Amino acid sequence: MSIKSLRDWLDVLKGDGLIKTVSREVNLKYEIAGLGKKADGKYALLFNNVAGAGIPVVTGLAGTRAMFAKAVGVPTEKLVEAVSAAQASPCDFAIIDKSQAPVKEVVELSVDLGKLPIPVHHEKDGGPYITAGVLISKDPETGAGNLSIHRLHVLGPNRLGILILPRHLSHFYRKAEAQGKPLDVAIAIGVDPILLLASQAIAPLGFDEYTIASALYDRPLELVPGETVDLAVPAHAEIVLEGRLLPDVREIEGPFGEYPKYYGPASPKPVIELTAITTRRNPIFHTIVPATMEHMLLGAIPREGGMLQVIKGAVPNALAVHLTPGGTCRYHAVIAIDKQNEGEAKNAMFAAFASSQEVKRVVVVDKDVDIFDPVDVEWAIATRFQAGRDLVVVSDALGNKLDPSSNDGLSDKLGIDATVPCGSDPFRFEKIRIPGEKDLNLDAYIDKP
Repeated sequence: MSIKSLRDWLDVLKGDGLIKTVSREVNLKYEIAGLGKKADGKYALLFNNVAGAGIPVVTGLAGTRAMFAKAVGVPTEKLVEAVSAAQASPCDFAIIDKSQAPVKEVVELSVDLGKLPIPVHHEKDGGPYITAGVLISKDPETGAGNLSIHRLHVLGPNRLGILILPRHLSHFYRKAEAQGKPLDVAIAIGVDPILLLASQAIAPLGFDEYTIASALYDRPLELVPGETVDLAVPAHAEIVLEGRLLPDVREIEGPFGEYPKYYGPASPKPVIELTAITTRRNPIFHTIVPATMEHMLLGAIPREGGMLQVIKGAVPNALAVHLTPGGTCRYHAVIAIDKQNEGEAKNAMFAAFASSQEVKRVVVVDKDVDIFDPVDVEWAIATRFQAGRDLVVVSDALGNKLDPSSNDGLSDKLGIDATVPCGSDPFRFEKIRIPGEKDLNLDAYIDKP
């Protein structure tokens, strides 16, 4: 399967019966978000009749791991491995002519965000928010590119408030602001799940996520120069907003309902002033309903791939990583290792903490434990873990400010070694098994009424 745009992906979803069309009129305030949440993890929704807007809205593009895996073109169990491999072996992108770029079909140098169908998602949100925009930026000194996704609060016809966490964009912005200069940015809305995944990769500073996307596509990602910014943008996006992060300007952004299922509070934040909008002739607007599985998995899968790479550097016999839904797909990780030596579980914990500042709890299990089954993981903790021997606690490390239990981002880290101690009697820790059980079909044995 080969996809390179949102429209290609919508065709795939239609063929699989995984998208439903809503022709009844819907409101941008709460109704789209509420319906999207109802469909979460089941199918995507395409709203063709949005009140006050002539542009359709889509949500729930990939609400399951299987859907993301289908987009990448791998079995579900190979998805994280594929993302990890793409980060390890990036590929070049391609710059194409504007005449070949669908996103350049309409070009306007005056921006009015009121023309876009930007929803209000939650009861106490500060207003309409763009939630599925891939933000493109680059280091003002080195030119190294970066992709990221941020909550973007509509503050005016051509102004957006933005939450910038302490990652690559904040590094670029600090450099530009120190020189009293704006930072060029572009926001691509309406892209396929592959580019969305790539934008969330855990990559070192200076590593352009466009190259990860090219590796996942297995061909060069097609980009096109911006109109008013010195940036290359996705040629097959539905909408691209161009603008500048203004130096020394702060306006109130928030509140906003975030992935931990709490509100991120309102406070003065940086501001983007928009300078141009380019679109397809009849664009489709994509919104991600916060805290749905589309949102959670989009953050989890690339992080799992990046974490696995880092953990394998410390523990080569690490097998898999899972950021659990109950841990907001950010804060709680389960790692499976093929344990050979004592201490490997703790090294895996430290590598996981180092790979992502958001992670606050790590459970390390043996290869016979299903890391995607919370009952199996809890069973491993219950039967293989002793707090006095297997618990690691680190106080006041850098965490995530969106975690309401943190102290302005300072967070304690917890590690649980739920692996079998080396040298133990194998029979003592052998899982019980009924021979042939998996091959039995219970329905075939039950009498029919």
